[in-house]
Amino acid sequence: MFDTDANNELDDQHAMAYLFFNGDIFDIVGVTVNATRSGGDINEQYLEARRVMKLCNVYGKIPLLKGANAAFAEIRPHLDDSAFDGAAAVNFIISEAQKMDNERLVLLPVGKLTNIALALNKDPDIAEKVRIVWLGSNYPEPGEYNQDNDVAALNYLLNMEVPFEMVTVRYGKPSGTAAVTANRAEIRSNMPGKGPRSTEPVEGRHGGTFNNFGDYSVNLYEHIHTSDQAGTRALFDMAAVAIVKNPDWAQNKLVPAPVLEDGKWKERTGNHRKMVVWEHFDKEAIMKDFYHRMNNFVLP
Repeated sequence: MFDTDANNELDDQHAMAYLFFNGDIFDIVGVTVNATRSGGDINEQYLEARRVMKLCNVYGKIPLLKGANAAFAEIRPHLDDSAFDGAAAVNFIISEAQKMDNERLVLLPVGKLTNIALALNKDPDIAEKVRIVWLGSNYPEPGEYNQDNDVAALNYLLNMEVPFEMVTVRYGKPSGTAAVTANRAEIRSNMPGKGPRSTEPVEGRHGGTFNNFGDYSVNLYEHIHTSDQAGTRALFDMAAVAIVKNPDWAQNKLVPAPVLEDGKWKERTGNHRKMVVWEHFDKEAIMKDFYHRMNNFVLP
């Protein structure tokens, strides 16, 4: 199950397409959205996720549900209300987890952790039925967008007995998903026309109409701010999908689960509760497989 702030920048959209085009690998039970500081409210996040799903010809075949606008601490006291903020997504996560018997439901959040934390707070029993693989954090360094959008949700999960894996970002360093990048020239060369033809034209968030995800990918790269002339941007979220597909494309280690206090990581060396940290991603292998799937897609 994929949980996304789809309208934030451009890595969510590429992660979604890569996920959908690996339909022979992943059994995708649903997509849920949340709202982070950038990209507008939950409706804007929903609309962007819907655009991508339509371009990939999976809209209406895979459930898409609205999640939280606000943060964990604000919503948590209202979980007994029938229409709390994020109810559709949270209740969907719970219901899908409850169906699991001999294996765990992989929850793949690539934004803030609000929807996931709310689901586990509302029904703690699903902790035995899920595996959380989260794209976020510069751990062990401070900061990172997804992390800082809802620290309370992150700490709640780090203090709970539930399998938790952190797919590190590490801005500016070669050891995190920040190193899994593509630039405008690569995208212009590899992406035009890629993916299935959509059943109807789809209007992009920057205008224009598109009939396939590849052309929309080019458009997203043309409109995103970059810090270099090559127009390089990291595909953080796509790398998280990739290592679920093939764990050999990164290294992982088991560490005592820390906690985030005042914006800094507090290590708890004696903590019996552990988390998995993913780092040192094989950019070449991941990008090669990404482009391969754009040409050789298998839909769910």
